[in-house]
Amino acid sequence: MKPTAPGWQPQNERQDLTESLAPDDPMALFEEWFNTAKNAGLIEPTAMTLATADAAGRPSARTVLLKHYSAQGFVFFTNYLSRKGTELAANPQASLLFWWDRLERQIRIEGRVEKIDDASSDAYFASRDAGSRLGAWASSQSQAIDNREALDLQMQKVVERFGDEVPRPPHWGGYKLVPQVIEFWQGRRNRLHDRLCYTHGARGWVRQRLQP
Repeated sequence: MKPTAPGWQPQNERQDLTESLAPDDPMALFEEWFNTAKNAGLIEPTAMTLATADAAGRPSARTVLLKHYSAQGFVFFTNYLSRKGTELAANPQASLLFWWDRLERQIRIEGRVEKIDDASSDAYFASRDAGSRLGAWASSQSQAIDNREALDLQMQKVVERFGDEVPRPPHWGGYKLVPQVIEFWQGRRNRLHDRLCYTHGARGWVRQRLQP
């Protein structure tokens, strides 16, 4: 009889992530996990880390919010002239990471990034509260500024300029990451986590298990 490591059990108190339970389409699994996260009492289940790199390959990462998703991609909004915007202009490849600690789940997504159409950006911008719309004009995102008072002064000038009618700035809008790789990670005991990776190719999505 083979020895068993103390405390080791093959069972898992959390939900398994097995091939028999996973759909062929990763977007169906994403929707299932995303809905579970939204119902789990998390502070911000739409938060995702966006990692980009400049033309020289130097990486940077920050947290943004997922605003829409479909089979065509994952949408977020930002200033086109921000650091992430300039990096995406130079190198339109990026990755996303969702981490839902209560569920011990994460999803990694890799793919190319493209701007969404102006009409969709206009529609989302119009749905934002007035302060956020004014802030999109007031802040030259990622640029240095002397102090907080200078930023508040910029905001005041924008309020005086636009009042209640705030159009979308030409330097602000949406991006869509078109997924080429989606990896689902489920925490398990003994760090023997489940990892299922979907890669998109000429024949559609191909799924394989990765070792933890």
